[in-house]
Amino acid sequence: MIVIDVILRYTFSITSAASFELEWHLFAGIFLLGAAYTLKEDKHVRVDVFYDRFSDKTKAWVNLTGSVFLLLPFCAVAFWESLSFVQNSYQLGETSPQPGGLPARWIIKSTIPIGFFLLGLQGISSIIKSITTISYGRN
Repeated sequence: MIVIDVILRYTFSITSAASFELEWHLFAGIFLLGAAYTLKEDKHVRVDVFYDRFSDKTKAWVNLTGSVFLLLPFCAVAFWESLSFVQNSYQLGETSPQPGGLPARWIIKSTIPIGFFLLGLQGISSIIKSITTISYGRN
């Protein structure tokens, strides 16, 4: 989308607010909806100063503690608070403030609670996996 926008802008002097907004909306959607998958695949950002050297059981304790005390509460708050954000946008029929911008802003805003709900579900899965590793020594 960005490449097409750049080619149209600099080659043909064609630009629109909608295409620019669509780039950001797609990025936001990929980021929010991809977070749970990234956690599932253990590809999220982690500062591995000590974690890499830990045993599987110690890693499971770290993951369990982080998921229970940080991830799930954060997901719950973000999910709950974003519901009214989306609802207000839908009820107002919110559109882009830019002339020629995208309509129905509630669609992109709805990826916020969906993304955090999916991330919370993956967090629960991670908790179960950690408990299994701690209890039985396997994933």
